[in-house]
Amino acid sequence: VQLQASGGGLVQAGGSLRLSCEASGRAFSITGMGWFRQAPGKEREFVASISWSGASTYYADSVKGRFTISRDSAKNTVYLQMNSLKPEDTAVYYCAARSEGYTGWRQDDYHYWGQGTQVTVSS
Repeated sequence: VQLQASGGGLVQAGGSLRLSCEASGRAFSITGMGWFRQAPGKEREFVASISWSGASTYYADSVKGRFTISRDSAKNTVYLQMNSLKPEDTAVYYCAARSEGYTGWRQDDYHYWGQGTQVTVSS
């Protein structure tokens, strides 16, 4: 499975961005996907996850109510709509896929990782 993330950029606080992650290769083996982020000098952390069916989603408390994860199975693509962005959301965002289980925050459960996309929120 190969994952291609896109959609990052520079935005002012309070603004919005939408990240995309397209899966290719053995995408039929995917059972769930997630977004993680890593800010400068910090460890990578969980942001949101979704089952491949779309029936289940899970969010970190820090983004709940502001971010929405969704997927388009026909396009093998997962999205992360980010609204009301804050400077503390600044990070490199990574998408990841898993082939066992559906949603969750544990990074070890995700077997495939995309390259990161930079999100910068200015104050």
